Amino acid sequence: MTDFIIKKLPYDLSSHAGLALVGKYLKRININALIDPAFPVRSGVANSAILKSYLALLCLGKNDFEAIENFRDDSFFMRALGLASVASGPTVRQRLDAHAASWFDLAAQLNHKLLASTVNGKAIDFGALACGYTPVDLDTFAMDNSSTKKELVGRTYAGVDGYCPFAVYLGGLGYCLELALRPGVQHSASESQYNFERALPMAASLVAGSMLVRADSGFCSLKLFQEITAQADALGREIAFLIKWNPRRAPVEAIAGVKVADAGTQWVIHRPGKRECIWQEALELADVGSQANPVRRVYRLSERTIDKHGVVLLLPEYVLEGWTTTLPARFEPADIIALYCDHATHEQFHSEFKTDMDLERLPSGKFDTNYLVCQLAAVAMNLLRLIGQNTLNEPDAPVRHAAKRRRIKTVMQELMFKAARMIKHAGRWILGLGESDSGFAVFERHYAQLRTG
Repeated sequence: MTDFIIKKLPYDLSSHAGLALVGKYLKRININALIDPAFPVRSGVANSAILKSYLALLCLGKNDFEAIENFRDDSFFMRALGLASVASGPTVRQRLDAHAASWFDLAAQLNHKLLASTVNGKAIDFGALACGYTPVDLDTFAMDNSSTKKELVGRTYAGVDGYCPFAVYLGGLGYCLELALRPGVQHSASESQYNFERALPMAASLVAGSMLVRADSGFCSLKLFQEITAQADALGREIAFLIKWNPRRAPVEAIAGVKVADAGTQWVIHRPGKRECIWQEALELADVGSQANPVRRVYRLSERTIDKHGVVLLLPEYVLEGWTTTLPARFEPADIIALYCDHATHEQFHSEFKTDMDLERLPSGKFDTNYLVCQLAAVAMNLLRLIGQNTLNEPDAPVRHAAKRRRIKTVMQELMFKAARMIKHAGRWILGLGESDSGFAVFERHYAQLRTG
């Protein structure tokens, strides 16, 4: 084992060269022009610099305001993001507290401009389904903020004290349209129609084809079905939905008795002691669906006489599930169930927010500020997603297993936390990567694409 001599070198090194790509994306959407004329300051750091600095922190997996202190004398951080100076942690906190409510819409505008941008002349591939629909997956998830006195922290469905943000993802690759913070005690379906009013028009402006809204049984509500249909009519687009049925007080045993007694029921045996049957029925719901795509419900009844441990049950055990949808009739019941199973992918996106971006415990005691942090986190996730999709799936990318998308953690490890040296030579600034850097080719190529696009 070699004994190293630890030495401080007389030149600038950076361990987060990926911020150069973040800075280019923010420059392409002209973030300064979007923010500073609308929110000018008389003196001090510009509001655009505050938001760019905080977005950069989020892209590095840091959400606490004090983390900015480590970058106040970092010349690369300032040049990568186009900053004249870096604000202090208290200044970032105070500015976000002061403007939180008025910046909600601003964060949504930033997100929309980013997702509507092109790279190398091509629009973003959000990841359509094989059936041609682009999914819009929505759900809430729990953020554990226990042992804190933050505003509107409450007991969540997960049994912890915290928040339950509402997330909307467009496509199968994990681009986030909205991450709207909610009190921990708020029910999933409560006030969700207002989120639909923002998210669905935004999704329609980004993709040209038909869309499919997917959600779990927490969103099984006539009011939400009607809102999706109303949005489809207003936008003149096909927006189907596929939402799991909440059986509530459905008489499962009575329904099972009818199906078992019916000689025409077609059962599928998956293993000894377990069989299933599937059927569907048309529904009459006011102001839901259309003549071309009427609303229907697909049911699946599972009967178990032997449990998973091989124990024979004294009485059969029945589980009834259902899915309400406005997908066309060409989709068979089995197709409907398979499409809903694919919806589970969005749980990975929740995990990326909570673990990869370290966003579970929010930085402020004020709800509005934390709401803004979540909205900006959606922008940061999309920045990282764009960087990953345009670099780490290339043939000359650092060696990884084949995949349609890369986790945010992988993007951070391979591209954001990349060592580099900043050099000034002949009036030009150079970002030098290591000779053995396996990601040099894709980094250089994508930076050039963003510079010329």
